[in-house]
Amino acid sequence: MTVLDNRALNRATLARQLLLERADVPVLDAVAHLGGLQAQEPQEPFVGLWSRVRAFDPAVLSDLLTGRSVVRTHLMRRTVHLVTADDAVAWRARHDVMLRQRVLGTYRRELDGVDLDELAAAGRAVMADGEPRSMTELARALAERWPAPGPRALGEMLIAALVPMVQLPPRGLWRTRAGVRNVPLSSWLGREIDPPSPDGADPVGQALVRRYLAAFGPAASADLRAWCGLAGLPAAVTAMREELITFRDERGRELLDLPGAPRPDPGTPAPVRFLPAFDNVILGYHDRGRIIDDAHRGLSVAGARVVLVDGRVAATWSVEDGTVIVTPLRRLARADRTAVAEQGQALASFLSDEDSDRVRIAASSG
Repeated sequence: MTVLDNRALNRATLARQLLLERADVPVLDAVAHLGGLQAQEPQEPFVGLWSRVRAFDPAVLSDLLTGRSVVRTHLMRRTVHLVTADDAVAWRARHDVMLRQRVLGTYRRELDGVDLDELAAAGRAVMADGEPRSMTELARALAERWPAPGPRALGEMLIAALVPMVQLPPRGLWRTRAGVRNVPLSSWLGREIDPPSPDGADPVGQALVRRYLAAFGPAASADLRAWCGLAGLPAAVTAMREELITFRDERGRELLDLPGAPRPDPGTPAPVRFLPAFDNVILGYHDRGRIIDDAHRGLSVAGARVVLVDGRVAATWSVEDGTVIVTPLRRLARADRTAVAEQGQALASFLSDEDSDRVRIAASSG
């Protein structure tokens, strides 16, 4: 079986993630191809798409949100994601059990004895009036009936798991600050979410495998689980084995892939790219070694924004007074510093609506 080393995996990942070259695709298609973008920090997806889509106009993404073609909702890993409306409707029921389990993992003691189906029905009844509510407002509406858990546990279970919700604009619009207001996904989109398959088959699980491999492969089953948080996908993988091809990584793990997906030559040049906090290109794997050194693995979990140099995390970045500040994690070659500065200037211009192109490369933190 062919072994793919880290550099081969890196280049395949960059190609799938639209990071080898910016793609000439509509923004909606980019969001769909990527399987959504992690979005608990509302402005971060704009940087993620700017680094991936040629001539990206942030107003287009804002319009997709207000036009209900893209939604902000709890989905993979119980994290807020920006996904297409079609994917939200198709995927949400398949995530139900995982979402409940993850909230219970945090609030099991508080929710002990609470009938979750009863709580879900009560939550839907409150939201049936069409009024947007914050998590706290919804929890307080039910606190008299369930006083013991407290509003945080009730609210998290309702909003993140029991009642499929969307976060309404202006939350998540370009250069807009707004609190979280929730309405049921089905009422916002005017259609019900797809029900689970009745016959025990798992067509949604198989679709998730295909979509994940298209955007993140080649990858192991553990990587797939790390991306979506779902434990029950081995059966889906088994059912579709004949349409997949396999490799091994340097550790001997089996890697799954789609036959026609891009696997560029490992020597393919990789341009500098600035990534937002919590970008899925790093968080979407159990083994992140293809793109980030183990010594820096904690950066992505902590919400650091990172810079890719030659396809790997080589710096962090932040913005102060319109200046993009880059802090290398190791010594950068002169040509790399020049490329980082040029891309940093472009990012500063994007973030400031062309008011500033200032960039400063700080001393290495490594």
